[in-house]
Amino acid sequence: MGSVRQRQLKLGAILAGVGTDFSQWRDPELPPNASIDIDWYIQNARLAEEAKFDLVFIVDSPFITPDTAPHFLNRLEPLTLLSALAVSTSHIGLVGTLTTTYWEPYNVARLFGSLDHISKGRAGWNVVTTGLEGASRNYGKDKHLDHALRYRRAEEFVDVVKGLWDSYEDDAFPYDKKNDVFLDKSKQHALNHQGEYLSVAGPLALSRSPQGYPVIFQAGDSNAGRQLGAQIADGTFAAVEDFESAQEYYHDLKTRAKALGRDPASIHVLPGIAPIIAETDEEAREIAVRREGALDIDKKLVALGRAFNYHDFRQYPLDAPFPDTSNLTLNSYKGHAERILRGVNADRLTLRQAAERYGSWRLSFIGSPQTVANEIERWFVGNAADGFNIRVTNPRDFKLFRERVIPILQERGLFRTEYEGTTLRDHLGLSVPENIWTSRKREDSSRADAA
Repeated sequence: MGSVRQRQLKLGAILAGVGTDFSQWRDPELPPNASIDIDWYIQNARLAEEAKFDLVFIVDSPFITPDTAPHFLNRLEPLTLLSALAVSTSHIGLVGTLTTTYWEPYNVARLFGSLDHISKGRAGWNVVTTGLEGASRNYGKDKHLDHALRYRRAEEFVDVVKGLWDSYEDDAFPYDKKNDVFLDKSKQHALNHQGEYLSVAGPLALSRSPQGYPVIFQAGDSNAGRQLGAQIADGTFAAVEDFESAQEYYHDLKTRAKALGRDPASIHVLPGIAPIIAETDEEAREIAVRREGALDIDKKLVALGRAFNYHDFRQYPLDAPFPDTSNLTLNSYKGHAERILRGVNADRLTLRQAAERYGSWRLSFIGSPQTVANEIERWFVGNAADGFNIRVTNPRDFKLFRERVIPILQERGLFRTEYEGTTLRDHLGLSVPENIWTSRKREDSSRADAA
């Protein structure tokens, strides 16, 4: 179950309810309360599982404004939701977002360890540091932590969570009723962590889960975000704009991982896409134009401002040069904001042009099933992606992707026709990490034998 198996495409389904832009919720086929309707999530998770997707993914963030996109305004908490999906599905991976900035390691270790037990080994944690500064006030803080500090804290946070997941060796519980031995106490270990940012005693009151550690994902795109991903992640949810930027991200992340002594193939790069599919390329492009037209410029300006902590760009002249942002914070979605500013400066964009380019989900694979499959293969073979996260909101698009695009990918040998295992690590070709205490005992024993 290592990375030696033939490389195959990985697919995730982003279950985004009524949508992360401002027009999707009006789709007549979509329940207007989809983001809080557990039946909608169960139905779509099961459809993704029938299509042999690797995972479903639940996005999250702890701050909203009145102008926030519909799905963000009213949505279920990820771990509660994924627990319901765990008992409603049998194979598909279950990945949710929790922030290292406003949670504690013990809580996160317990939540995801429990989900891994409930799902019999299908849990994944998307590690984020929280981009929006307004979140601080929801957690009793006067100020959002500085970007660099957030990432240093996140590195320590993940190490602590893994340490808590190792509180018990795999055979710590003999369950020997005859001799009244529930726990082998020599195989329970307190963490006693005292670090730069965190102090956690442990042990975690939960046995090691089927995957050892739930699978770790990460989504940061700044320099610090990429470095953290290269260090801790089994998968990254890449934010890229086109094939060339995807290749650059892919090469950069894998190079960083190799420099850290990791196997680059052990990190799966999964950009998010929103395919628009029709019988012909022309028809698909017409649908895309109609959908783009349904999103007015004010909403695109709001979406643009999210990268700058929801700065209100509606106050500036649309057709004037892009406004001076020197007074705006980059302590929010730093990587995204920097990418916007690079594009604005390189092409001397007006505010309207910037909103059109960056104010809606741009990475749409548009065309016939054959065209979309061809583009997916081009990115996969061209080392721009190891797979994709497919946005699930529009019922028609998801149905056509499952029923028309996936069979083409399967015929080409790029995507599975059946699950080969039952855990998310199985799906991604990842081994189960050895318990650190078991590893130390083995090493001590080897040294003693050698002496």
